[in-house]
Amino acid sequence: MRRVLILGADGFIGRHLAFGLRAKAWAVTAQARNPRRLEAMGFATLRAELTDPASHSPAFWTPHLTEGAALINAAGVLTGPEAAFRAVHHDAPRAALQALHGPALLISAVGTGADTPFARWRRETEALFASHCILRPGLVLGDTSYGGSSLLRALAAMPLRLPVVGDGQQPFNPIHAADLAEVVAECLDTGLRGTWDIGGPEVVTQSDLLSSYRRWLGLAEVPRLHLPTKVAMTLGHLGDALRIGPVSATAVAQLQAGVLADPAPLLARLKARPRAVSTFLNARPAGTQDLWQARLYLLKPLIRLTLAALWLASALLGLTTPATSFVPGLPLPEPLAVLLARGFGLLDLILGLALLRNWRPRPVALTQIALVLAYTAGLTVLAPALWLDPYGGLLKNLPILALLLTHLALVEER
Repeated sequence: MRRVLILGADGFIGRHLAFGLRAKAWAVTAQARNPRRLEAMGFATLRAELTDPASHSPAFWTPHLTEGAALINAAGVLTGPEAAFRAVHHDAPRAALQALHGPALLISAVGTGADTPFARWRRETEALFASHCILRPGLVLGDTSYGGSSLLRALAAMPLRLPVVGDGQQPFNPIHAADLAEVVAECLDTGLRGTWDIGGPEVVTQSDLLSSYRRWLGLAEVPRLHLPTKVAMTLGHLGDALRIGPVSATAVAQLQAGVLADPAPLLARLKARPRAVSTFLNARPAGTQDLWQARLYLLKPLIRLTLAALWLASALLGLTTPATSFVPGLPLPEPLAVLLARGFGLLDLILGLALLRNWRPRPVALTQIALVLAYTAGLTVLAPALWLDPYGGLLKNLPILALLLTHLALVEER
């Protein structure tokens, strides 16, 4: 049985490669920082953090790259410190290549000549794989979505107006992720080497692509809202500052420039034939889950930032409110009431800052739920009359808990 180790197998492209190659009878080992979902999907997995110095040694990879096994590198980071770029784009893949005794393939990207940290370090990775096969996909879409493809769906589902960056005429020739997996499998089978662009056969504009997604979701056409590049870039920088995922300066720059790959030279050597975007978009109906995901995608950061504002305001009140202004009737000595207010105010501050930075989303979400439950239980014991407060009192905690549970459900994107 043919064997392959996929670096970055828990990413959007990586998962499609893992499923596509498994369907073609490859024995797939899927590397990820947290591979528990891949394990549940039935894959042999390798838990590895590519920024860990242990993964920068060939000895780390040798047990997983036995004689003849192939290596696919689909790992990468778009933002982060220089050390993370070096580790993920250079040190770890170099060590894996040194342990390799078979073919290798790199999933790179169109536009590696750009002056960005990602492009610069991706060029470093391409230099490592120069004697192997390098594929540079353009825009990759799929039945599922992640990152930029999720943003496209979210924009397409906006009410009242369809936002487009600039004039909306930027060209794209998307390829379906499953079709990319077909190309990858054939490149490995044929031992193809060299650097190749890969994209779909149909070129569409940004505006038409968003309209196609909107029709696929079953939504009526709405007028376009053309965002001037400076306005869109300002929103992108704001997204970077608040860590709103694909709402970033890089994403805006990509939408403004378009993503056009030239697949003809590669496809002249292969039997695989990627589908046109209009073909694969219409290959299945959009489900309720697709519409919900599109509508919730930009609400997710709004929920996070709203909760951050709630905790920061609560922290300010807890840390500054005079003792005489605390809830009347609490059966606590004043020094203890002040100590509790200041202590919980400090905890609220930590939660608010963690939410602003989107730090450790799942533990922070669980901590918020636990803290609201603790506040509610404690005040119910100490001042049960707050449930009858005409301004809501403790009743307000119920919708807050519902919002927190929604936030918890949305923290995982993969």
